[in-house]
Amino acid sequence: MATHERKTIDLEQGWEFMQKGITKLKNILEGKPEPQFSSEDYMMLYTTIYNMCTQKPPHDYSQQLYEKYRESFEEYITSMVLPSLREKHDEFMLRELVKRWSNHKVMVRWLSRFFHYLDRYFISRRSLPPLREVGLSCFRDLVYQEIKGKVKSAVISLIDREREGEQIDRALLKNVLDIFVEIGLGSMECYENDFEDFLLKDTADYYSIKAQSWILEDSCPDYMLKAEECLKREKERVSHYLHSSSEQKLLEKVQHELLTQYASQLLEKEHSGYHALLRDDKVEDLSRMYRLFSRITRGLEPVSRIFKQHVTNEGTALVKQAEDAASNKKPEKKDMVGLQEQIFVRKIIELHDKYVAYVTECFQGHTLFHKALKEAFEVFCNKGVSGSSSAELLATFCDNILKKGGSEKLSDEAIEDTLENVVRLLAYISDKDLFAEFYRKKLARRLLFDKSANDEHERSILTKLKQQCGGQFTSKMEGMVTDLTVARDHQTKFEEFISSHLELNPGIDLAVTVLTTGFWPSYKSFDINLPSEMVKCVEVFKEFYQTRTKHRKLTWIYSLGTCNISAKFEAKTIELIVTTYQAALLLLFNGSDRLSYSEIVTQLNLSDDDVVRLLHSLSCAKYKILNKEPNNRSIAPNDVFEYNSKFTDKMRRIKIPLPPVDEKKKVVEDVDKDRRYAIDASIVRIMKSRKVLGHQQLVMECVEQLGRMFKPDFQGNKEAD
Repeated sequence: MATHERKTIDLEQGWEFMQKGITKLKNILEGKPEPQFSSEDYMMLYTTIYNMCTQKPPHDYSQQLYEKYRESFEEYITSMVLPSLREKHDEFMLRELVKRWSNHKVMVRWLSRFFHYLDRYFISRRSLPPLREVGLSCFRDLVYQEIKGKVKSAVISLIDREREGEQIDRALLKNVLDIFVEIGLGSMECYENDFEDFLLKDTADYYSIKAQSWILEDSCPDYMLKAEECLKREKERVSHYLHSSSEQKLLEKVQHELLTQYASQLLEKEHSGYHALLRDDKVEDLSRMYRLFSRITRGLEPVSRIFKQHVTNEGTALVKQAEDAASNKKPEKKDMVGLQEQIFVRKIIELHDKYVAYVTECFQGHTLFHKALKEAFEVFCNKGVSGSSSAELLATFCDNILKKGGSEKLSDEAIEDTLENVVRLLAYISDKDLFAEFYRKKLARRLLFDKSANDEHERSILTKLKQQCGGQFTSKMEGMVTDLTVARDHQTKFEEFISSHLELNPGIDLAVTVLTTGFWPSYKSFDINLPSEMVKCVEVFKEFYQTRTKHRKLTWIYSLGTCNISAKFEAKTIELIVTTYQAALLLLFNGSDRLSYSEIVTQLNLSDDDVVRLLHSLSCAKYKILNKEPNNRSIAPNDVFEYNSKFTDKMRRIKIPLPPVDEKKKVVEDVDKDRRYAIDASIVRIMKSRKVLGHQQLVMECVEQLGRMFKPDFQGNKEAD
């Protein structure tokens, strides 16, 4: 069988044929009339290269063809591309460059197809740069290196014109900048070193000049509006034509020139700076300030510092206002927490609501601002008003809301919101244990004298306090509320007991509230000489109680009791609502018309202070049930009292108030005593676990353990020890 010998192609002869194909491609690219490549044309060109590469040595022309491939590009660039670019400038040069780069990529694509066989074997075996890379690097080395400076300047000039408000061809810029990216063949070096670095410097210079004039001419809100708009535009610039990797660097330059450089000047601008924005409640501008300053490193620290100072000043002004109002009170009402103090707490709540909204909405709940708000409120929330501590003011405020007939007339929902706010404020108060004691005293009065407006609200605030301060904080108060429920059950059973033992009926309606000693505040218990009618009541209840339990001892707190007694005056009979003590004193006049001060003291067996209070309420106050000699407004040991049979009133039923004893001093003493025990217990706990510890470290650990309830005063504790 005969074999067909392939004819050897000579290098010059083969290259002449290839040259025709390459010239045709150049003509097509230059827009000259030339028919497109047919598949036959392509196959002939490809086959020619194939044949020239697969001939036996010395006729394997792979190396020479590889070099001629490069020379084809170099020749085309030198003769056609560079002259056309050199004669154009600015935008026209950019358009020409985009066109030439696009054509060059087409040329690379076609030529690398013709010479594809080289890529498959010769190049891969010798680890040479592939055809595509060779083609593109020709453009980089000959065109890009020559004109990159002019291109960069033209592009930056267009960007600056756009910054000044001119319309520019963004698509053109996008195409030009894509060349900087593509020419790096996978690396961003060309884009970064030959364009981006210059753009960033130009941006810094541009905004530096702008900022210098704006900071002098504009108010703080106007300046921030411009800054935000500039940042927004630069971000858009990236999305339209810059590479995405430039965004962060570009925005940082703008932020540095517009914000970092002028941060303190902006904040402190007279009449329009941060203080003015807070003062005038410019919520939108405050939000903008937060957005801008959060972009710069540690930019929010001065903002939160001024915020803290502003809130502190506002709160302190409220304290001063309340102090001034309190100093105008009448001397006898100085120690009483009244309407002014209620208004003060309400204003503090409103202030808190306002600035919590600022923190969550304007400052997006940032921890720095939460901390600033907390520290500011801790400053003025721990200042007292005219001798009343914040703990007492808050407890009194709650009392006023929760008791019947309080000055605050609110809906159930408003009461819940207000209680929620009070509990939030409590978080800022260092003497939480003092609040607990005052609150407990007032809760006791509400529960015992049926002054509580709503059981649901009572339980609701205890739940809130429990969540805020822990179960230990509210355990006694919860016990008090539970005691009242149990006491009602006792009373029902007592009434059933009386109806089934008629011989024991004392002839007087009796209601007894049995309380658990540990839950309730401590009350003085006097062995008052009760009238015989009352003694019989006490005995009957004792007998009943022994049927319920054998091991519990009853201690009678007569000072908390009330009585309804019927008083026969000449004009009419009036029902008097009085305390047990007042009733015991009045009943003495059933046996004598006139009694001296000393006789009353002896018969009642009470202290002088208590007797003076009782006699004052019955003979010197609004309702003069007793006449006294001499007829003045103070009680003296030589006074004589007699029943005022001529007394009358338009009402058939009147309540004779007994001025409350100021328990503030006792509450503070009780709390101080409890604190000493708490400190001792804390020291024991710490030393048990640590065995050996330095004094300073011990003090710090104690403060950490006890700080949730009060700030331990170790100096005071040492002296007390």
